[in-house]
Amino acid sequence: MFLSLFLLVLAFFIILVSISTIADVKSQAVRNSLSSTFRTVLSPSTDPTEFTSMDGDILAGQQFQETVTGLFSTSLQVAKVEIVRPGKLMRIKLPVSAMFADGATEVRPVAVPVLDRVVAVLSSRPPGLRFDMEFVIGTAFTEGTSLPVNQTLETGRAGNLAREMARRGVPPDSVAIGIRPGRTDQIIIWFFVRDEAETLLRLQPKKVPDGPS
Repeated sequence: MFLSLFLLVLAFFIILVSISTIADVKSQAVRNSLSSTFRTVLSPSTDPTEFTSMDGDILAGQQFQETVTGLFSTSLQVAKVEIVRPGKLMRIKLPVSAMFADGATEVRPVAVPVLDRVVAVLSSRPPGLRFDMEFVIGTAFTEGTSLPVNQTLETGRAGNLAREMARRGVPPDSVAIGIRPGRTDQIIIWFFVRDEAETLLRLQPKKVPDGPS
């Protein structure tokens, strides 16, 4: 009896499908709605070099953030990842010891694969978008409220990290490094997703007077 009921229901739906017509506009609207509603439950891409999106720049930025989060969570478990603005801005805090050995400016060998993958992520920006990284390390004041101007352990570490990433082919305009007053045992890395058009330098033409005043 139950089998007969299931067969009748199946036959009913087969008849509905056979007599129905497909409306492309409505079908696309349904796909877009489902994609927008359930995009947060999608698993992050395992390939950091691919960022394609059919749902716009926000989804591409979210995919970028998910990839960076997975990268630091699995490779450097001590990192703290914060999404400041979904799809736009994220911040990662990690101890200096995760990236550099005690008293040394060279990047630890265990952190080199992380840099390789970060370079791959930053280099995979889709058309119209930029993936940027800002590396900031804390330092102490030299005197009063003056930051050090000579070579210090912190400036040496920041410079070495920039050179390591440059050797691995990171886009030169995607990485910025700096020092700030604060904890010398902590590194803060900012990742930005920016509209490429907004970062272009706009030069205003100089107005030429029509004649002598």
